[in-house]
Amino acid sequence: MTGKLLIFSAPSGCGKSTIINWLMNEHPELRMHFSISCTSRPPRGTEQNGVEYFFLTPEEFRSKIEADEFVEYEEVYTDRYYGTLKSQVQKQLDAGENVVFDVDVNGAMNIKKAYGDRALAIFIMPPSIDELRHRLEKRATDAPEVIEQRIARAEYEISTANEFDTRVLNDDLETAKREALERVRQFLLLE
Repeated sequence: MTGKLLIFSAPSGCGKSTIINWLMNEHPELRMHFSISCTSRPPRGTEQNGVEYFFLTPEEFRSKIEADEFVEYEEVYTDRYYGTLKSQVQKQLDAGENVVFDVDVNGAMNIKKAYGDRALAIFIMPPSIDELRHRLEKRATDAPEVIEQRIARAEYEISTANEFDTRVLNDDLETAKREALERVRQFLLLE
């Protein structure tokens, strides 16, 4: 049985990672597995090549870009790339895995465009920009200017929400988890 693709995107502070991790940990029947991405940054701590990431040099990464081997990629900083190899996605799909992507809105749209109906693009919505600001301030992990950058980015990301297959409003985490589960199950035809 060939797998499908589940693409999640959301502004920072919307609970996307929490929802994804809950789906993966509490619902093994969904056969959800993260895509293993490539990066040109060096491994951190105990990270292993082929487990957390495929570690490439910037030159190797650019060579794969030129050969059109990525379904999506981004140069976050000069020579600091992140991307997903088409061959890795296919390998996971062929193994029957439902491949999970936790990506920004541009990456999400690129993956959706490449895979069409085999992919479900889910956007996690904040209740409001004010609530999102409150959540980011409550986390106390970012300086005020970083929060303002995240809010500006969030406004752009929210403006793309209608391009996604479905949206899940996270004004209550338990409700958002259930809604995400229902949409994933419907897409995977498990209902």
